[in-house]
Amino acid sequence: MASSTTKPFVTPPFTTTTSSSSQPSTRSSLLSFLHNTTSTPISLKLSHSHSFSNSHSSLRSLSIKNATKTIESAETSSVSKVGGQDTNSRETKPTILVSEKLGEAGLELLRNYGDVDCSYDLPQEDLCKKIASCDALIVRSGTKVTRQVFEAAKGKLKVVGRAGVGIDNVDLQAATEFGCLVVNAPTANTVAAAEHGIALLASMARNVAQADASMKAGQWQRNKYVGVSLVGKTLAVMGFGKVGSEVARRAKGLGMQVIAHDPYAPADRARAIGVELVSFDQAISTADFISLHMPLTPTTKKVFNDETFSKVKKGVRIVNVARGGVIDEDALVRALDSGKVAQAALDVFTEEPPAKDSKLVQHERVTVTPHLGASTKEAQEGVAIEIAEAVVGALQGELAATAVNAPMVPAEVLSELAPYVVLAEKLGRLAVQLVAGGSGIKSAKVVYRSARDPDDLDTRLLRAMITKGIIEPISDSFINLVNADFTAKQKGLRISEERAVVDTSPEFPLFSIQVQLSNVDSKFGSAVSEGGDISIEGRVKYGIPHLTRVGSFSVDVSLEGNLILCRQVDRPGMIGQVGNILAEQNINISFMSVGRTIRRKNAIMAIGVDEEPNEESLKRIGEVPAIEEFVFLKL
Repeated sequence: MASSTTKPFVTPPFTTTTSSSSQPSTRSSLLSFLHNTTSTPISLKLSHSHSFSNSHSSLRSLSIKNATKTIESAETSSVSKVGGQDTNSRETKPTILVSEKLGEAGLELLRNYGDVDCSYDLPQEDLCKKIASCDALIVRSGTKVTRQVFEAAKGKLKVVGRAGVGIDNVDLQAATEFGCLVVNAPTANTVAAAEHGIALLASMARNVAQADASMKAGQWQRNKYVGVSLVGKTLAVMGFGKVGSEVARRAKGLGMQVIAHDPYAPADRARAIGVELVSFDQAISTADFISLHMPLTPTTKKVFNDETFSKVKKGVRIVNVARGGVIDEDALVRALDSGKVAQAALDVFTEEPPAKDSKLVQHERVTVTPHLGASTKEAQEGVAIEIAEAVVGALQGELAATAVNAPMVPAEVLSELAPYVVLAEKLGRLAVQLVAGGSGIKSAKVVYRSARDPDDLDTRLLRAMITKGIIEPISDSFINLVNADFTAKQKGLRISEERAVVDTSPEFPLFSIQVQLSNVDSKFGSAVSEGGDISIEGRVKYGIPHLTRVGSFSVDVSLEGNLILCRQVDRPGMIGQVGNILAEQNINISFMSVGRTIRRKNAIMAIGVDEEPNEESLKRIGEVPAIEEFVFLKL
């Protein structure tokens, strides 16, 4: 690299192109970029369902504006005549199937735009029959929108609207493959969920449910149901998003001291309502009450387990109106029986409905409700309006900010950027794992080093994947080309881009990608650059993403499997010591690289491992005298 010049970078506008090729659609390729976990490099494969591709021989790449419209074959562009009239000139209303109950206000909005078919609780077979004539489908959580549904639609279905937040019942991969946009309604039930959280908090503290059941059984037990006051108690809000922040506001009004843990919440927003952001361990160890508002992700699944409960203050009380899976329910029963947890109030469960003989549900010190967080008349109407507006907008060719899958991107762009897309997401995932707990991520900077002119490189997909890598590991957000910037803004994350022109061959779109996180603490001090930012850089070599720099240290490791980074004293025998520890656990080392600044001083050892070491092995690595710090990272 002979020279490098930093210039402001402007992403070129997304353009629409037309292809006369009979190649199948590239939707599945884009999907692999946006929803694949990228544990292995993604290969570009152009494929489509047989029934769809046979009837669509000439396809168009779609712009963001028309990404939700049905791809039409060249044959259908000819004018059909019936009785001497041009049938294509007639305006026909789209058909919107509503498969579960929706508020009347939302239905009215839909009727003003299309023909609405309210057919509730359809068996899967009947849904597949009916969907072939529908342009849009609106569901709640009860309807399973499977691949079979999209196949039965044969490309006619343009949008699926989920009246609510979760989209576990919609096959996102199939939706994207068939060019169907999926939208949800994430904001309308915020207040309802927060109010239900406060209702459970107060009723639990005063034993309302237990006392009510006792009286209805003919008893009068005033002494048995003495409660605790909320005033002056510390509430830890775990997850400071929309619902969590609303719970905090209301708890402050009840005279509680409120702390919160959320790696993305801006500290200034928390301070504005009198809330202090703290680390996970500090939150659970100091709270009298814990209210859960975190998403269910691989990181948060069963995060409240035996180990977590061992760290809480004795007699803590727990409320969960978020996701059932964040609590290990058997561990919670044990914590209740031991007295470590005094009470729990739960609106959500790992399996819904829970078993009738569930020890947790039947526990005397547990208050339960059947997932009523969003069940108010006002919230139901709000959700209906929000999803109706999103669906109508999509049918009109617009892409809502609540879209959870992606529009199409030209095949030539996908093909060229394929390995860099994988690199971008993995750099984002590595960067966020280097952030110490309690540090809110506010600012990320991406530097693209390339020999090309700015107009020749569209980095929106790369930026979206870096955003995906940073946010998705600790969030329930689905990040894609459509909603990446919107979601980052919602999370208080500002992503800036720069381009450094380098003297290399313009044959390849990029020489390297660098990700910097500002104003955060690092778990691994060596990842901090001279400017004080967490800084990592990567390149694509022979089609494979590589990590090439950590902080000020040069490394060269393939971004596959998992990664252990160690800062050590540069002296003989270090590789052997760490290798022996891993070998004793039968952990295979896929690669190893050592980078240093000065001979016999400090060095960074990067070790790729196929399996995840257990805690004991990691502890032993940290105890090697010459190792000054280390971190284990999942890719």
